[in-house]
Amino acid sequence: MDKKIILRRMLKSKFFMVGCTVVILLVVLAIAAPYIVHFDPEANSLSEKFIPPEGLSKGLDGHILGTDQMGRDIFTRLLTGAGSSFIIATCVVAISSVIGTILGLISGYFGGIADTIIMRTTEVFMSIPQIVLAIAIVAMIGSSMPNLILVLVLTSWTSYSKLTRNNVLVIKGQEFVSASKVQGASKIRIMFRQIFPNVTTPLLIQISQQFGMTIMVEATLSFLNLGIQPPAPSWGNMIAGSRQYLTTAPWTVFAPGVALMITVLAFNFLGDGLRDVLDPKRT
Repeated sequence: MDKKIILRRMLKSKFFMVGCTVVILLVVLAIAAPYIVHFDPEANSLSEKFIPPEGLSKGLDGHILGTDQMGRDIFTRLLTGAGSSFIIATCVVAISSVIGTILGLISGYFGGIADTIIMRTTEVFMSIPQIVLAIAIVAMIGSSMPNLILVLVLTSWTSYSKLTRNNVLVIKGQEFVSASKVQGASKIRIMFRQIFPNVTTPLLIQISQQFGMTIMVEATLSFLNLGIQPPAPSWGNMIAGSRQYLTTAPWTVFAPGVALMITVLAFNFLGDGLRDVLDPKRT
């Protein structure tokens, strides 16, 4: 597709522009957090607990979003938690997309027993709700960042496998693939040089949407005390630890809750925008 057409579609797609802008802003804030914050995200200061949001009245030296029940600065913990969430989501999406895509390519191209084994395994994993399977595995192996990444990979690769396999079944019957076979191209070359480039568009859309969903699942596990463990900040454990103060100090719950909502929405908007931009049927 012509680059000028892609750029024009990007500028025309409200979903893409909003999603991309918010995602870039969130990533920049997470990366720049060590240079922005002035408080220790894990240090308690009981003399400063439940300070209401001060906004920018004191600049970055004030408690912009207030403090929680332990006197910890919420803005600092939000940015620090965002960094952890993005690291986990990036690792999970990268690993699960590679595993799922390779399995989908093998399943769709070779068919037969390989297709049967891979697809039946995929269907078994997909038949169990992701959050239930994640809770069961974390409960068995313990909660830590590596274990959390492992659990989320085990519950995320199936969507990539199914998506890739379905697209490969359509593409492998096309003339350019048959021409490559006639010319003696190896199966590996056909899979990765001929077929794979034609399944990247749906994969990119899936990756952007899966990123937001992974952050949501990570927050859910942390809320249930099965993810990132306090005092290390995570949006999920921030909500869990402050929910009893919802009526007396609502900012302690609203801040991480709104941050989580905006992040997930931004990645969903980005996915919808990518669909508008990359869909070859659009004019």
